[in-house]
Amino acid sequence: MSRDYQKRSSREYNLFRGIFQWITCNLVYGLYYRIAFGLRVEGRENVPKKGMIIIASNHVSAIDPFLVVHATQRNIAYMAKVELFEKKIARLFLNLLGAFAVDRNKLSVSTIKTVIGLKDTNWCLGIFPQGTRERDGNMDNINKGFASFAKTLKCDILPISITGVTKDQRKLFKSHMKIKIGKPIPYSNDIDEMINQWSKSVIELSEGKR
Repeated sequence: MSRDYQKRSSREYNLFRGIFQWITCNLVYGLYYRIAFGLRVEGRENVPKKGMIIIASNHVSAIDPFLVVHATQRNIAYMAKVELFEKKIARLFLNLLGAFAVDRNKLSVSTIKTVIGLKDTNWCLGIFPQGTRERDGNMDNINKGFASFAKTLKCDILPISITGVTKDQRKLFKSHMKIKIGKPIPYSNDIDEMINQWSKSVIELSEGKR
């Protein structure tokens, strides 16, 4: 892997990547999961149509990023663990989708610059505060990074809940996959308070399921 995929310029979040992500997430993933697994979206009116916002969702499956793009109808630049960029095919796909790498052990300057550069685009920043997939709804291990970015960038956080998406819950033509979008959480200097608000909102959107 010769290129540093932790670093992306704002110019890379262009029309081509935006269209590629839209087609992939709406005409492929969105349409398929709506028809086959009953995917429904609630709260789309809470999504700002323009401007930078941090989209923060619970994380239960590998398809979460695609479904959240479909649910919000916004282009989202996702932070993805650097290990995903080690395989050629995955790296190509993630590159085309506009994802960028992050070292979960040490946040690099390149990653920070990429996040800051997003403010010059109409893309949103996508983060899963739980880091890894939490199929049991555990909300105890939340990474503070997303709230720190909200404070630094002075942008709000959009809480999203995903339920009914894990492999054992997917039953062809019998499932009830649901994505619920909450009201934006205003940014502030109190990182812990933003985290508490996000956690509370996701639990409520998930109808109290942990």
